[in-house]
Amino acid sequence: MKTFCGRANPTTGALDWVEESEEYDYHQEIARSCYADMLHDHDRNLKYYQGIRAAVGRVKARGEKVIVLDIGTGTGLLSMMALTAGADFCFAVEVFKPMAEAAQSIVKKNGFSEKIKIINKHSTDVTVGPDGDMQMKANVLITELFDTELIGEGALPSYAHAHQNLVQEGCEAVPHRATVYAQLVESELLWSWAQLQPVEVEGTRLVPLPTGGPCAGAHAVCDIQLSQVPPHSFTPLGPLCTMFSVNFSKPVSSAFQSHSSQFVAQAGGRAQVVLSWWDLDMDPSGSIVCTMAPSWTYKQPKTAPWRDHWMQSVYFLPVESSVSDGEELRLTVCHDDYSLWYSLQSPSQQSSQSEAAPSRPCCTCQAHLVWNRPRFGELNDRRRTESYVSALRSVLREDSVCLGVSDGSLLPVFAHVLGAKKVYGLENSRMSEQVIEQVLEANSMKGAVELLEIRPEQLSSKDLGGEQISVLMGEPYFSTSLLPWHSLFFWYCRTALAGLLRPDAAILPRSATLHMAAVEFQDLWRIRAPCGTCEGFDVTPMDEMVQRSLDFRESLEAEPHPLWEYPCRALTPPTVVMTFDFTQCVPQQPISSQGSLPFTRIGRCHGVALWMEYHLTDDITVSAGLIGPVSEQGECEWSRHRKQGVYFFRSPGESSGDGRASVSYSFTFEPSLGDIKMDFSIKVQ
Repeated sequence: MKTFCGRANPTTGALDWVEESEEYDYHQEIARSCYADMLHDHDRNLKYYQGIRAAVGRVKARGEKVIVLDIGTGTGLLSMMALTAGADFCFAVEVFKPMAEAAQSIVKKNGFSEKIKIINKHSTDVTVGPDGDMQMKANVLITELFDTELIGEGALPSYAHAHQNLVQEGCEAVPHRATVYAQLVESELLWSWAQLQPVEVEGTRLVPLPTGGPCAGAHAVCDIQLSQVPPHSFTPLGPLCTMFSVNFSKPVSSAFQSHSSQFVAQAGGRAQVVLSWWDLDMDPSGSIVCTMAPSWTYKQPKTAPWRDHWMQSVYFLPVESSVSDGEELRLTVCHDDYSLWYSLQSPSQQSSQSEAAPSRPCCTCQAHLVWNRPRFGELNDRRRTESYVSALRSVLREDSVCLGVSDGSLLPVFAHVLGAKKVYGLENSRMSEQVIEQVLEANSMKGAVELLEIRPEQLSSKDLGGEQISVLMGEPYFSTSLLPWHSLFFWYCRTALAGLLRPDAAILPRSATLHMAAVEFQDLWRIRAPCGTCEGFDVTPMDEMVQRSLDFRESLEAEPHPLWEYPCRALTPPTVVMTFDFTQCVPQQPISSQGSLPFTRIGRCHGVALWMEYHLTDDITVSAGLIGPVSEQGECEWSRHRKQGVYFFRSPGESSGDGRASVSYSFTFEPSLGDIKMDFSIKVQ
């Protein structure tokens, strides 16, 4: 049996549906799931173990047998902890079949098969009774159902069902309680991910989208490694507020709720962003706490545990507003059964408005449906905009006919402002086209750019009014691109448009280069590292399961990661490994590149970082990877706008930094596929 899977096609810029084996989705889910990250989280494991021991002890002290229900058991780790702590029996529920099978193997390998029953179902489908999945209700409830937003994986409905159907009244839950915290801040950096900002081009101030009022933006959470957002990039306007708590040892409701916290502003500024995270109290006394707080809240930031399965949340307020130092404010959070949203009220607003809970933010400008958060940041990057404007200025003439090829790009607007005779823009969707039309209308430029929802190979001279293109421009950005080199779709567009270009046409960017550096990750290596033994339990069956999935074709390739969130050190010099000349058409034959890079710094090589740089002119370059020189110690500063490619080595390599060891590489660009095949190995002389 086959299944259809979506995959970015760099030659067409589209998402193709390709036929794969029926196990393809399983393998991709397992290979990219980062299960190992959770097992490498010693702080999480330790706090759960302590909480489980305490809960089992409380039930035994009442003279009861300890019957455990473990929802979302994964590897079965928490169930094995419960048995070791003295539980009498565990029902371990896991809905993902490959994981349930791995848990069965792990439980057997550790000698707990007689006392742990793996149930391969969603917890809401589990039955209780003599012939049911569970022969009796549990009196200890252990769960790990949380995501960065706490409730995004359906924790509340699962808890509500469990209390009603699967556990005894007065059960002990681990964790016992979750508490959500929030802080109101002003941050130009973070706010740039939320709304399009005004921009100056040649003395003309381009204003954001018109919507008849401010757009509330996308309601979905922005989950990031907040530890990598330096405190100097935001200004706290109020204290850290306790927003609400959920007691998991009592019946839980998944109904809509709102909670408010009143406080006095600690500084004046623009209220724009809410930073949020949560804690887990593993026991009723609150003496065993697992916190998601970012590292800069710690007295010693380096002691903060690293997690990628649970990060921190950024919420953008529907409207930014002025706040005065000493002003009384009320921050309100609302949640349904899967998501949260925030709003801010002042006393004057509180008295003039009804007590109705704030509605969920909803985009009215369409831009939030077209552009993701990093894309907003890219469009709001003044330095990047200046680079493109300078490059355009250097190639434009009074008689220039310009064509822009990028998704939802402002380059055609810039070209018009800079005085081009005629400007066209190709858009891949009607929605994207409408967003750019709104930008033009907001700036009284309606009709100044002719937007065409047409594929490059279908464009004709008639569509261009009989004119030839003198400037072909692209960022290049395409919404379907996953890996850095997928934006080479621009090259295919340029090739399809060759017959419509003037002989002396300017191509912007002129070329692109693929760069690489072998790196040592501070923490990201954990998502691919085998666990072996976790807190004294043998979990090698899970390692073997992940390894089998990593052997699948696509899983052997590079994967996209925003490296600004994941610090690493370069152990080799950053190096250009391939060049793509956009002034020429895509070649018929493959392009290959081989070589080796010596290790120049001491460290442990976990893999290779890969990124693209776009050369707009001979002297203007925009990087989608490193945005500054590598430090003497190897620290790297990465673009926040695009994801880089990461190729993980199966086993880390040791570098002595004396050049005796090196990374050998081989790249092949396949024109028919638009993709790059690559291979790496570490060699020691």
